[in-house]
Amino acid sequence: EEEPFPLTERDKVALSQTDEEFQLHTWDELKTVIATNTINVLTRKPSQVRAYIDWCRQIKREYGSISNYLTEHRLPWGPPPCAYLSSVPLSGLDDYLILMNDWPYGFTSDITHIVVWSKTPIATDDENGGMTDESRRVLGDFVKRTFVDRLGGDQERVLWFKNWVHLQSVRALEHFHVLVRNASKEDLEFWTGKQQGRNAGPASR
Repeated sequence: EEEPFPLTERDKVALSQTDEEFQLHTWDELKTVIATNTINVLTRKPSQVRAYIDWCRQIKREYGSISNYLTEHRLPWGPPPCAYLSSVPLSGLDDYLILMNDWPYGFTSDITHIVVWSKTPIATDDENGGMTDESRRVLGDFVKRTFVDRLGGDQERVLWFKNWVHLQSVRALEHFHVLVRNASKEDLEFWTGKQQGRNAGPASR
């Protein structure tokens, strides 16, 4: 059966392993991965890769696509393309949503995996599907004021990345990933808006 999202070489290796054999991604490794833009090495624990494949297949059978499922059950925006207020990504509160990732990568237990969903398109380089310089600046500024400043300016506890287009399992809905080290329950509730009764987050690569 065709895989429901592009499997990387590391995903394929993980599928041949047990959870006990899998080496969890550490914070120091993640700093190198993001700095060198080798995000294709990130994967989930073997049991989670298998479970995510099964979940994606089931969702596609029932809803046609993961995007359809997310907009029906998780993101209250309606089907894409979503109507946005500002053409600058993440500049208005109504144009984005911060949620926990239900299917995080295989990180050590001190790392929390968050996904930021954007109504506004985030420009990419047509040649390789990576971010443009302007997109990188906009997202970097958002991460600083939203996450780093909340942690008292401690930049060493926050990392972020946006998957290349061809690695994404949810391409129709703009999103990027934020990783926080030793996040408190209060910080996570603040970022995800749980105090205001927002739902926990959707799955994503």
